[in-house]
Amino acid sequence: VQLVESGGGSVQAGGSLRLSCAASTYTYNMGWFRQAPGKEREGVAAISTGGGATVYADSVKGRFTISRDNAKNTVYLQMNSLKPEDTAMYFCAASVLGASWDKRRVADFAYWGRGTQVTVS
Repeated sequence: VQLVESGGGSVQAGGSLRLSCAASTYTYNMGWFRQAPGKEREGVAAISTGGGATVYADSVKGRFTISRDNAKNTVYLQMNSLKPEDTAMYFCAASVLGASWDKRRVADFAYWGRGTQVTVS
């Protein structure tokens, strides 16, 4: 499985960005993670295979929305009301069949993209 993120950029506080993650094939549960310099990678949001269930980190609840279009093998992260503390490299990740996903742990996801930078000033 190959994952390619896009949609990052620089935005002022209060602005919005929409990240996309294109997969090379059908994927199961998916997640978005972020990593700021000097910090550990953290799970931001995750979505089940069919898209019917989602989970979010407390820091982004009400501001970020994860969604997926399985016909396009693509997962999205709509980010609104962005804050400077959202600045990070954002990665999408895919789990394997049967793996846990709803705790947003790095170890639960087997496939990773290279990331897209989001900078909020």
